[in-house]
Amino acid sequence: MMVFSVNDTSLVSVASTKVIGAGLATIALAGVGVGIGLIFSSLVDAYGRNPNSDKLFTYALLGFALTEAVALFALMVVFLILFGV
Repeated sequence: MMVFSVNDTSLVSVASTKVIGAGLATIALAGVGVGIGLIFSSLVDAYGRNPNSDKLFTYALLGFALTEAVALFALMVVFLILFGV
């Protein structure tokens, strides 16, 4: 465990800005949650209008996978901020 003295403010500010930056980077995860909700609510709406369509679920899974990829990229940025060089 590192203990910083009062005179060593530059190291304290670097550590605190890393945590603040990682917290701000996690805001993207809220957008991903909204995006996934919109995808599946649109899927339910589309099935209600056309229940015989077979391609709807394939398109919904593709949209889910691409939206989830954004979440993984956001988490990667958070971990790079916290534990990177």
